[in-house]
Order: sequence, then structure tokens, then C-alpha cells
Amino acid sequence: MRADFVIQGQSVTAGQRSVIDLVLPKLNSHTSLTMPIHVVHGRKDGPRLFVCAAIHGNELNGVEIIRRLLEVKALRRLAGTLVAAPVVNVYGLIHQSRYLPDRRDLNRSFPGSATGSLAARVAHLVLNEIVRHCSHGIDLHTGAIQRTNLPQIRANLDDPETEFLARAFGVPVLLNSTLRDGSLREAAAALGIPMLLYEAGEGLRFDEVPIRAGLTGILNVMRALAMLPATRRGTRSAAPFIARSSSWTRAPESGLLRTLVPLGAQVQRGELLGYISDPYTGTQHPVKTPIRGVVIGRVQTPPVHEGEALYHIARFRDDHDEVADTVEAFQQNHLEDEGVADPPIV
Repeated sequence: MRADFVIQGQSVTAGQRSVIDLVLPKLNSHTSLTMPIHVVHGRKDGPRLFVCAAIHGNELNGVEIIRRLLEVKALRRLAGTLVAAPVVNVYGLIHQSRYLPDRRDLNRSFPGSATGSLAARVAHLVLNEIVRHCSHGIDLHTGAIQRTNLPQIRANLDDPETEFLARAFGVPVLLNSTLRDGSLREAAAALGIPMLLYEAGEGLRFDEVPIRAGLTGILNVMRALAMLPATRRGTRSAAPFIARSSSWTRAPESGLLRTLVPLGAQVQRGELLGYISDPYTGTQHPVKTPIRGVVIGRVQTPPVHEGEALYHIARFRDDHDEVADTVEAFQQNHLEDEGVADPPIV
């Protein structure tokens, strides 16, 4: 029999699942607050995977991904342990904000401190009560409010085990991303824990295709780690493309943006991406890309200011036509996936 899995002094026995409430600092109204953690502790030995969402409190796709993940029937045959935190930044969720009440970014506050700022205390709690107990991790994100991201994995692809998991996830675009100071990924790397960051969709929105792709990706990783049995259907994902760099195309003028290219589009250097018009005179200013690549992120709303980031474009060594075709097929497959149990969010 496997040993119990213990978080904040509470034990989950092998073959059981439980919800553990991590105690958070109280609200300024003196209202008690907790961070619910779902633990599925399999009967068989195996990896210990944490999956977390809403480190930025307005990024909601991951919350729905974890809800669907916890309903997957195959978890009854789990080898190892799944630790799922649907809402890490509970304060941000309450206020529909990316940040904590002290205006700090939780994903720039790791490893944290038990006696530091509010953000530092929450980061310290997450690192020591969740991350340290696990062997692998997946952090779920979206674009900011009024920005949307193509489903993509950001990770340190120079680490062989991390690259293996990134490829297993099954999205068409992998972005080799350096570790940012104070991020959860940096803190996990310092502990020797391979970790993926999944980016897809827009803040304060549920996006069905990114949600489906995220759930499928987590299950793919769990199968690659032998935490779940292989599926009879096998994987339908094509080999991913690795982007070693990316950059934002910015607004040359202020005004109203009329965009001409969708997420996943292949663009050539100097190609027209859209127009910014003066709402009073109707004068139009073209927005052109300075690089060749594929659009992996985009602003969603027309009003923009000079210098504002509009289009996030990734560079690939591979043929860009092939990348764009694979992205389109990926999105269509998830729209048409008949194996999804939940009705689509529209």
C-alpha cells in the first residue's frame, strides 16, 4: 500500500480523492479565505503531477479545464498522484483582476516568504504545500484581458524531460521560453521539477477550443508519464513546431484597429496585418509586420494607442506554410471532437 499523500497536515490515503482547503490570509473584512486543492491519490506508485490555474485571477480557461479533468473516469485507474488547484489567486478571481490586492503579480513573487507581502505569502504557501510535494507540473494561463493567444506551450525546451512532456501535450506550437524571475516555473526549476506553461484564449472568457485542447493536452502528458492507461484511439496530434523566438508588432499610431489576419495565420515580412484609422478624419495607418512568422497572439479590441502591442508573431525554422496548415487542422479537430463529454461553451 502506498504511503498517504499529506498537504498542510491533512492526509489522503491511496485509492482515495479529497479536497483540502489551504488557509489563506483573510480578506480586509476579516472574512476567512481558503484555496481548495483536489488530490487524487492513486493506488499504484507513479509521478506526482500538479495542475494549477488562475495564478492570474482573471484567466479562467484553466479553471474549466481542471473541472473537466477531475470528471475524467480514467482517474479511477490513476498511477501516482494528481494535485489540482483550480484557482490559485482566489483574491484575483473575486475582483476579476490579474493581481492580488497588494497590486503584485503572483507569478513574479516566487519563491515567496512566510513573513513577506501578501503575494509573497501566497507564493510561499503554493510552493511549499503543493509544488514541493510533486515531481511534475502544468500551469494553465490565458492571454490578458482583451488579448487572445493561440494554444501553445511555453517551456524550457533545452531540458530533455521538459521537451518530452511539451511534445506529448499535443499543441502545434511550442515556444522555447526562458525562465522569468519570480515565476512559478523558475521556482519549480530550482527544485528540479519539469514544468509546462499552457497559454490559450483570452482573460475573463471561456474559450471552447482552448479548453478542449488544454484538457486533451493534460491527459496526453499523464499518459506519457504512465499515470493513465494509453487510449485506444491513440493521439491525433501532428508533430509540434518549435519557435525559438517571438516578437510583438506594435501600433504605429493611436486610433481604431481593423485587423485583417486571424490567430494562426502565416505572415511574411512587410505583410499588411491591419489598419489603424483616425475615428475623426478617417485617415488610415497600415500595420505591417517587420518579421516573417505565425501569429500566436493578438489584441481583441479596436481602440489602441501608439506603441501598444497588437500581434505576437513567432519565428520558426520550419516551413511557415506547414505550421499554419497544422494550426488550422488542430483547431478544426477540436471543434469537431465528438468524444467530448461536455456540451460546448458558446
